[in-house]
Formats: sequence, structure tokens, C-alpha cells
Amino acid sequence: MAHQTFQDCIDACDACAAACDHCASACLGEEDVKMMARCIALDVDCAQICRLASAFMARGGSFAAALCRQCAEICTACGDECASHKMDHCQQCAAACRRCAQACLAMAAAA
Repeated sequence: MAHQTFQDCIDACDACAAACDHCASACLGEEDVKMMARCIALDVDCAQICRLASAFMARGGSFAAALCRQCAEICTACGDECASHKMDHCQQCAAACRRCAQACLAMAAAA
């Protein structure tokens, strides 16, 4: 039942993780990779916590709400960093991060 209750948040986390993976990979192909180091690092961290939060919600884990609050914080940081870069992959990632942060905060408030 928990996975159905929080399906929107699970979907947002899964989509954010995929967007972050894509962004990190695309950043590695940019001309000035060193300039993208913070973006890549946040993408990797964000993708990891999104997957973890998704799994906790799917299992109905008792710490899912706490994890989602932390996920929202990391998604916000990643989204802010990605938004500061003009590349399309960064802009798409920023949007996914913002959607995920919003969904995670809503989930944590409802739990």
C-alpha cells in the first residue's frame, strides 16, 4: 500500500535520478569538464539519494519521510547548480530536481 500512496513521489525520484545520470554523463562531454565538476558531483549524489528514497517509499520504510526531506535538500542544491548552466541537459535536470524536491517535501509532510 505504501508504494501506491507515494507513487507520485516515487515516480518523481526515479525521473530525477535518470535526469541526473544523463546530465552527469553529458557534462563529462562538455569542452570545459573542470567547470562542470560541481554539477557532476551533485548529479551523482542526487541520483543516489533519489534512488534510495524511491526504494524506501516502495518498501514502506519507517525512515522514508526523513529520507525524502534530505532528498529534497539535495535535489534543491543540484537543481540550483544545474540551473546556473545554459546547456539543455542541465536545464532539464534542474527542472526534474525541482519537481522531485517538491514531491519529496509533500510526501514528508503527508507521512
